[in-house]
Amino acid sequence: MQISVVIPTFNRYKILKECIFALFKQDLSQEDFEIIVVDDGSVDDTRKMVEDIAKSHVNVRYFYQRNAGQGIARNHGISKALGKIIVLIGDDIIAMPNFLTEHLRYHLKYPNESDAVLGFIDWHPHLTVTPFMRWLTNGSSIFGRFGGHQFAYEKLDGKDIADYNFFYTSNISLKSTLLKRYGFDPAFSAYGWEDIELGYRLFKQAGMRLLYNRKAIAYHDHAISEAAFKARMRDIGRSAWIIHAKYPELKKVPSRTKLLLLKLLAHPLIIWFFKQIRNMSQGRWCSFYYYALSKKCFLEGLESDIIAS
Repeated sequence: MQISVVIPTFNRYKILKECIFALFKQDLSQEDFEIIVVDDGSVDDTRKMVEDIAKSHVNVRYFYQRNAGQGIARNHGISKALGKIIVLIGDDIIAMPNFLTEHLRYHLKYPNESDAVLGFIDWHPHLTVTPFMRWLTNGSSIFGRFGGHQFAYEKLDGKDIADYNFFYTSNISLKSTLLKRYGFDPAFSAYGWEDIELGYRLFKQAGMRLLYNRKAIAYHDHAISEAAFKARMRDIGRSAWIIHAKYPELKKVPSRTKLLLLKLLAHPLIIWFFKQIRNMSQGRWCSFYYYALSKKCFLEGLESDIIAS
């Protein structure tokens, strides 16, 4: 078995089905890869759908666990993987037909255990991409340095190697032996930092080299709303304390000076001002508004953890 594709999922059987069927359209023989679905406590029709598919596709395997978070779900799938290479994607990722071939090609070209491969992700063509969604996938929209938090592929233009900040578990592959030895930290039960933490740990402890293959393309078929984004940023704020305790050198919890600056940026009057600019420009000048809003929600999550403790 060459490749194991590990997909954690929770209550999204419809898009998961599209994700799985896109993998059936790969130009790599189905004898060379398996699809491992880890159901993280779904209460919809996920189990029935996957088990029905598995009846006619022997390379599809289904595992269920009580809801524990995507990092733990990925660890579950990783532990069951039979492939020499493990590809990590999300349940809303739609792979192009050459997706697995491109991941495999790079691993054959770069066989060292510490060599990993990052593929490219874009919004699915059938989605209406809003100014907010465009900002979300542009990490350089403000002064060429700051921006959205989803992806920042523009920073990799012309580059072959990425650092740990690009450890995107929506489209990444690693040698099975490496991933099984390290795995995701189960302390990260909520959304946020579990991927970056593993990426940093692999760089630091295993000397991982993250190779960027722009041809390993997959589409993100999930329109993200501002409300969902706010909740995500609060989760990231809460989880920042966990990664800060492990790696204070990363400074994921802001210093006093930076905290003061972020609070000024996230002040209601500043956010109101940026929002008016966004509205008057019909969304063209939205970067400062969304960035300030993201920091406001991040600080809410960060400070809620202090209050809770």
